[in-house]
Amino acid sequence: MLYAQEIAAGTCSAAAADCMRLKPRLLEGFALPAIEEIVAAATSRSLPAQSVVTNQAELAGHLFLIIKGRARYFYIAENGHKLLLHWLVPGEIFGGAALLPKPAPYIVGTEMVQDGAALVWARRSIRLLTAKYPRLLDNTLPIFGDYLAIYVAAHVALTCRDARRRMAEVLITLARTIGHAKKDGIELDVTNEELANASNVTIFTASRLINEWQRRGAVAKSRRKLLIRSPERLFRSKTR
Repeated sequence: MLYAQEIAAGTCSAAAADCMRLKPRLLEGFALPAIEEIVAAATSRSLPAQSVVTNQAELAGHLFLIIKGRARYFYIAENGHKLLLHWLVPGEIFGGAALLPKPAPYIVGTEMVQDGAALVWARRSIRLLTAKYPRLLDNTLPIFGDYLAIYVAAHVALTCRDARRRMAEVLITLARTIGHAKKDGIELDVTNEELANASNVTIFTASRLINEWQRRGAVAKSRRKLLIRSPERLFRSKTR
């Protein structure tokens, strides 16, 4: 779906060119004219780090496609505890409830982890586009299927695996989705508190495991940075 000639020749809009470089699943299978029309119906919005873009239980009024930066889902429990869920990278969408035929609330909140930008469609606009281009809805089905798979994996980990295994799997998932390849490993921009929350362990347990893995050479920790040097060592028990 990467229209290199059009991008190089400057024959498409900047927003469409950004989309084609990212190859978002939302726009898979569309020709350039359709992409231009879909993108033209959106507005471009800057999203500063730490800003909450969508609020849990708020009526879903917009669909977002991340162009730059990183976001994540979160959920506020009844006791006020904030649960960190799935991380989102450029090319991914959030606010999918805006696609539903009847108005529905956002199930989770979404916040920016880094300064970024997104294309934003009002619910009415994206619903009109899905009527004209049913493939838009077809393209979102695998995305929602992935979310179900993530939920199942998290539930299995919580009920069947110990703290070490859960946190190791969170690190591997983060390395695959938001990691940056370095000469000696994969670097993550993540804190011990965030890892503890995502793994459903205490911050004490998260810190203890990070220190243990660091002594083994599996990871290297610095301020807000974690370098995964040896993924296979994350799963070894302390006695090995």
